[in-house]
Amino acid sequence: MRRYFAACLMLASFFGAGAAAAGALALTHINIIDATGAPLQPDMTVIVRDGRIAELGPSNAVQVPSDAKAVDGSGNFLIPGLWDMHVHTVFGDWLPRNEKVMLPLFVANGVTGVRDMGGDLDVLKQWRSSIAAGRLLGPRMIIAGPMLDGPVPRFPSSAPVANAADARRIVDDLTKSGVDFIKIQSLIPRDGYFAAAAEAKKLGIVFVGHVPDAVRASEASNAGQKSIEHFTGIFEGSSTIEDDLLKGPKSLGLNVKNYDPARAKALIALMAKNQTWQVPTLVWERGQWLVDDIDLSHDPLIKYAPASWKDHTWPMFVGDIKKDMDTDPLPVRKKFVQMELDMTLAMFRAGVPFMAGTDTAAGVHIFPGFSLHQELVLFQRAGLTPMQALQTATLNPAKFMGRTAELGTVEKGKLADLVLLDANPLEDIANTQRIRGVVLAGRYFDRPALDRMLHGVEKAAAAEPVPTAKSAGTP
Repeated sequence: MRRYFAACLMLASFFGAGAAAAGALALTHINIIDATGAPLQPDMTVIVRDGRIAELGPSNAVQVPSDAKAVDGSGNFLIPGLWDMHVHTVFGDWLPRNEKVMLPLFVANGVTGVRDMGGDLDVLKQWRSSIAAGRLLGPRMIIAGPMLDGPVPRFPSSAPVANAADARRIVDDLTKSGVDFIKIQSLIPRDGYFAAAAEAKKLGIVFVGHVPDAVRASEASNAGQKSIEHFTGIFEGSSTIEDDLLKGPKSLGLNVKNYDPARAKALIALMAKNQTWQVPTLVWERGQWLVDDIDLSHDPLIKYAPASWKDHTWPMFVGDIKKDMDTDPLPVRKKFVQMELDMTLAMFRAGVPFMAGTDTAAGVHIFPGFSLHQELVLFQRAGLTPMQALQTATLNPAKFMGRTAELGTVEKGKLADLVLLDANPLEDIANTQRIRGVVLAGRYFDRPALDRMLHGVEKAAAAEPVPTAKSAGTP
């Protein structure tokens, strides 16, 4: 209870000076990038009322209401609020509950929505409802709760599945418990996986996640898995020894050595035909495979990391990654990281849909909010245009969720989740990091208010005690 009241007090302080009240808001003389793919619209005015975009048009044609807080956007650029479509926000003793750290980091970075891909269901449900009601500062949330994994799960916040009966029961229970979708992990057995897929289809609930070790990526796509995370199964399905890899062991080196462009082309065509979404979490993949080659000793973001992350979870990850995953020579791992970028572009050009997701905050130095902007840069590096990269975190998540009527673009009638930038992201997607202000559910946070959020996170991170944790992997 004390945590709840503390969160309310924190919210009240953030909604003080520098944060516009939830009444009318006018963003004037602004350049709009609506994320539909249309050209930039210069010198526009946007009127926000009751949490939605009430009107927008040329500044010389839109009347600013007398009761509106006016924000002069001359020289600035307006984009839709961003979504990180693969996060973990409260995850057992790996990511202890801390709404003072996790949630404001998203908002301060213009991430106004997240898809939580596995976590502590009771806390997530409380956060989801409190955020929606305006009682807690945080992004909009869709949640999975416990992940369906093997009989002995590797992660906290998991539901053990030994057989098909387990899978059906767990899917039923989670659906009744109010989750938004079902998340699959790598160790679930074949019969459990296909039973979960069939039960989810019967109940009309989306299922997403890893391609399990015992399942082909082609099988997962044909079974109706709506999104594949981290390219799991993709390079195995592009290998001349896929049958052997299904039996194990798998390795990055084998994926590189046995990659077959013809098999990859066929698998890509299937993913495009079935419209199987990809969330490659490129920033996490790069951090994982090159963990011994990236100098993080001077990371300026470390001040936002609670002790539980930097003293417990991250060292656990690094130790397990080096021991069990990064066993191939560094040049091979670097080649694979480039292969993932090449796969991204090949799939995208073939019509496979993509979304931005980062696996924050379980990954090493994958900071909530900040990591989403890094993911967009990697999409651009892979060969997507800045607009296409932007859409992976705006329009595309709205399409995936079936919520294009209210999210994903800057248009009249949409929910007022917006980000005001000091530079044009269509010139360089890295400019999404140059945030002047954030509109969350119609409430405007200017740069000083966002800086106060970050200062509050820094203080909260320094105050968190150290818990215990056990093992690692890729959640």
